[in-house]
Amino acid sequence: MEPRLKSHIRVGAHIRRAQAGGAFATIARRGDEDAGVVLVKIFQTRDAARVLFEARDEFGNHIWRDPFEGVTDEASVDKFIEKEINLDPDVWVLEIEDRDGRSFLET
Repeated sequence: MEPRLKSHIRVGAHIRRAQAGGAFATIARRGDEDAGVVLVKIFQTRDAARVLFEARDEFGNHIWRDPFEGVTDEASVDKFIEKEINLDPDVWVLEIEDRDGRSFLET
């Protein structure tokens, strides 16, 4: 299993990477500073979005999952995020607006 950086460090780096790439990025919800899971909501058009969330694979490696497997309506994304917050109040939510739908995630 790979070592983990604290959540607030990863979130800050992610926002800087998105902004450096020409996108708008903001923290919509702050989670646990040390170990909160990060969800990324990506706006591509006015009412369409996608969401990616952190997970671990069977070997303990860091991965990003897409529960909708692509772009969907914003209401569905918001409902998913609310459900995740109810399950884990330590979750972070980042929002990125990018015409090309880029996530700027480290892989």
